[in-house]
Amino acid sequence: MKLLIQIPCYNEEKTLPEVIRDLPRDLPGVDIIEYLVIDDGSSDNTVEVARQLGVHHVVSLGSNQGLATAFLTGVHRCLELGADVIVNTDGDNQYQGSCIKSLIEPIVAGQQDIVVGARPIREIEHFSRFKKKLQRLGSRVVRQFSGTDIPDTTSGFRAYSAEAAMKLHVFNRYTYTLETIIQAGHMNMRIGHVKIRVNPKTRESRLISSIPRYVWRSGSIILRSYITYKPLRTFFYLSFILGLAGFALGLRWLYLGASGHEPSLILASVLLISAFLLLVLGIMADLISANRQLIQEALFNTRSQLYKKENKK
Repeated sequence: MKLLIQIPCYNEEKTLPEVIRDLPRDLPGVDIIEYLVIDDGSSDNTVEVARQLGVHHVVSLGSNQGLATAFLTGVHRCLELGADVIVNTDGDNQYQGSCIKSLIEPIVAGQQDIVVGARPIREIEHFSRFKKKLQRLGSRVVRQFSGTDIPDTTSGFRAYSAEAAMKLHVFNRYTYTLETIIQAGHMNMRIGHVKIRVNPKTRESRLISSIPRYVWRSGSIILRSYITYKPLRTFFYLSFILGLAGFALGLRWLYLGASGHEPSLILASVLLISAFLLLVLGIMADLISANRQLIQEALFNTRSQLYKKENKK
């Protein structure tokens, strides 16, 4: 069994040595362990440091394309290199490498397809009380939208089986963490979590430049991901709300009498027509979603055959 540990990096020359030193060299049930650094357009010496540290593989994106792109590029490269299990960790030395053993155990045992490392949020000193509450609230929302039980949905410390990695799709450039959990939940992949430990803070988060902006972008990712996988349900709920409001206004117009209450009738008509159009959009989106599932299945089969051929060379 081959394990590849990928590390998306953007200007991580100072922390990368600690990350590499903390990674395991051997693990039970694993025959080969290799490291992959994805350089997301770093302007420092991240690539040179990675090579000096003996990192087995380095992929350079050329320019800063965002965490999600770096993550997905790394996953595809790991599959090309014949990985049976892929672990993603951060280049800022946030996660303890010794926890990789417990992270991959459910996958090596064939019990899970994806395992997320759950941080001890309540115990992290550099997280403010507001940030801790926001993280718990956000994770609760993602659990509701994805149908999973992951307590730390923003954790980037994760392990994937090769089959699960081949099914991954990330449509936004901002972050992969939320979208991939919702995706896994709706694709019926076996996704679980294990408790992990974290290291002291090394730098400010580059992903969270401001709390309002992060909440807005995360919320839009969650909503878009849910609509992608549950379009009919989403549009039906919206249609039902507008239809109910239009029906209530129509009853009000009938009860009060036609004379002098034309605005209520006009508004009721607009709401009922909008509800009907939303329902039609939901049906169309559901049909498109069925086609998307067929395309995803075809893409998975293509990837499976491609990576098998490449690994036989």
